[in-house]
Amino acid sequence: MHAVRLLLDSVLDYAGLFPPAKLDMAPTVANFARYRRAPERWMLSRLIVPVTRFPEFVSEADPLLPKTADVEGDEPWPLSVLVAPASDRQIVADLERIERFNSRMEDREFSRAHGRATIDTIESRATTPHEIDRALEYVPDDIFAYFEIPADGDPRGLIATMASLDTGAKLRTGGLTADAHPTPEQVARFLKICRAAEVPFKATAGLHHPCRHLATDVGCMQFGFLNVFVAGCMLWSDDRMDEKEIEKILVEERAAAFEFGPSGLSWRNRSLRFDEIAEARERFAHSFGSCSFEEPLADLRALGLLPTEEGVHP
Repeated sequence: MHAVRLLLDSVLDYAGLFPPAKLDMAPTVANFARYRRAPERWMLSRLIVPVTRFPEFVSEADPLLPKTADVEGDEPWPLSVLVAPASDRQIVADLERIERFNSRMEDREFSRAHGRATIDTIESRATTPHEIDRALEYVPDDIFAYFEIPADGDPRGLIATMASLDTGAKLRTGGLTADAHPTPEQVARFLKICRAAEVPFKATAGLHHPCRHLATDVGCMQFGFLNVFVAGCMLWSDDRMDEKEIEKILVEERAAAFEFGPSGLSWRNRSLRFDEIAEARERFAHSFGSCSFEEPLADLRALGLLPTEEGVHP
């Protein structure tokens, strides 16, 4: 159990506003508040909000945000904010808006009246190295930026630009249609290039379930979050892994193939100790965005990887 918790600690960024859930702001923030009080809150990371929806967020989250730092565990809500593409000059205005938001939230009188949240991460899109370089000129030092890059084509130039710049690469691992899903070869190549450049990654879309499976609603195979994060952690631990072996982990459909024991986790003839999992998660395999928090938990419980008495109750 400890190995599962270590692998999935703070791994899920809640994206309830986005398809296929596509909830309104009120139920999204209400869900996030509830999940932060649940026994499984250790798996939850940030709430994802588009910068264009700040007014809605402030209005709906106001009664739910923690008002003081006096209660243990009552930390500010961590937010990851979607901003304009790196190619769009609007990203400068978006970043200025984020700075104003954070400054206001740091004001003690304001936070006591309206609650506390903090933006420490942004997510943008980029198609050229120049776009990344230019965008990072405006990103404050206390904000970590992920740049979503296309799965097709050759991502080496984009990822090489991110190396040593304290930024991360974002990969879209699914979508509402079959053609929005990258191939196992493309995901393996992305992970391998990120590892070579020591650029951390996050994933988004299509990772509601633990293992690779057929999604009948979109008519294609989808990746599982265990596949992606076990592959990422094992690759970080051994950068000599070739893309074919990474692909084999990514397409593994049997949850039982991932063994979580008293000293770590294993897949076939590969294993990771607790310290290796922790290092890989901290330095490389960061998180994934999901419009559902309850689906991944339900699947993990069904597989016996979480106790059934722990649950996010409606």
